[in-house]
Amino acid sequence: MVVGDSLSAAYGLPQQQGWVAKLKLRLQQNKLTCSVHNASISGDTTAGGLARLPVLLTREKPTHMVLELGGNDGLRGLPVTQMENNLNQMISLATQYKVRTVLVGMRIPTNYGPQYARAFENTFAKLAKQHNTAWVPFLLEGFANNPSAFQDDGIHPNASAQDQMLNNVWPALLKSLQAHFKA
Repeated sequence: MVVGDSLSAAYGLPQQQGWVAKLKLRLQQNKLTCSVHNASISGDTTAGGLARLPVLLTREKPTHMVLELGGNDGLRGLPVTQMENNLNQMISLATQYKVRTVLVGMRIPTNYGPQYARAFENTFAKLAKQHNTAWVPFLLEGFANNPSAFQDDGIHPNASAQDQMLNNVWPALLKSLQAHFKA
């Protein structure tokens, strides 16, 4: 199950072009019999994800959760401590349901101030270490500074960047899936 925001909801693209839809194909190609539920909502914050998570965990009964939230918290300038608390609660809740989490990190532009940007980015590594969970340091690694990889709004990756997003998530997710299937 992927719980994310517009970056995982394929904002501005046909769903089949998004990295989550491509994840389904990658799982099949690797002979991993898994279903994928995309519970991502454009504009979602960590507070929204936390509010939705109990129902999602109960209804979907996932073994794994890719948690890709926080970007909208940062873009709204919300307190980093609030985002950290929400993500912490989401990871803890998933653990209670015996769901392995892959935490996906995000960065925000430095125009929010270097101290805020640094605290924001460091939150993901801190939580991954605290919970001993898999993590992806930065979803947009490899193309974040390439304007041609984004839609006209300059925020949302275009179709050409979706494979790179999947490639950024894949190693951590694959390792977590393999550990689960060996257990």
